[in-house]
Amino acid sequence: MAVEVLTTADGRAKTALSRRHAADWFAARAAGQPIPVGRAEPPLRPARPAKPDLLPPRDVPRRRPGTPAGRIALLHAVAHIELNAVDLHWDIVARFGHVPMPLGFYDDWVKAADEESKHFNLMCDCLEALGSHYGALPAHAGMWRAAEDTVDDLPGRLAVVPMVLEARGLDVTPGMIEVFRKAGDTGAIAALEVIYAEEVGHVAYGSKWFNWLCGRAGTDPKDEFHALVRRYFHGALKPPFNEEKRAEAGLPPDFYWPLAEDLSPPAATGAPHPRS
Repeated sequence: MAVEVLTTADGRAKTALSRRHAADWFAARAAGQPIPVGRAEPPLRPARPAKPDLLPPRDVPRRRPGTPAGRIALLHAVAHIELNAVDLHWDIVARFGHVPMPLGFYDDWVKAADEESKHFNLMCDCLEALGSHYGALPAHAGMWRAAEDTVDDLPGRLAVVPMVLEARGLDVTPGMIEVFRKAGDTGAIAALEVIYAEEVGHVAYGSKWFNWLCGRAGTDPKDEFHALVRRYFHGALKPPFNEEKRAEAGLPPDFYWPLAEDLSPPAATGAPHPRS
């Protein structure tokens, strides 16, 4: 099921399949007959549509968020992030099936994949309401790098993807919502508020299972997190941090502040670029 999602290229088709498989997984769980996890050989990189063109991060054009074109670019960037997140969550199921984990681990990542599929479609709907679509603009080519770097390291994957990249979404989404509030775009506001609320759970899943694995291995979660982020994440973490939502997701400040590029207290900023 996971590999079928990963090998489907079209975004709308990928997310429809993702949601159908998630529904089947949870229906089987509710019936007391869970679908066997098994083993699979996921592709190193997931299938992708012909568009958008994928560019190095420095080559992706930056647009002012206060303009209509800038708001479309922001929605497009979030859609790209969400599509990658769908694949990341199915990849963790397929990639690490050999690691003995409780069924609750699969419940969490299938649920996260289902929600990311919904988020991608919400962003596509917003883009289409503004006369654009996913694939109309170039996108960030580096989104899958964290998956490739942690291809054989489950704690590393949890540290970098949900606990760093998705936690970054908690930091920047309020600023994005404010951009659309100023523009009076109620559809985009509603969609981003759904994403903001549900991403807390995804970060929490990462934190929960990272701590669980550290407990099983007898390692200190904070020290392990610092070591893995320094090994796999390219660059320092960027404040300001949404400390309230990070705490809600099980990420205490002593996990991320020591990895920040600037240890001065957080300052108010405008809407930053989406997590990348």
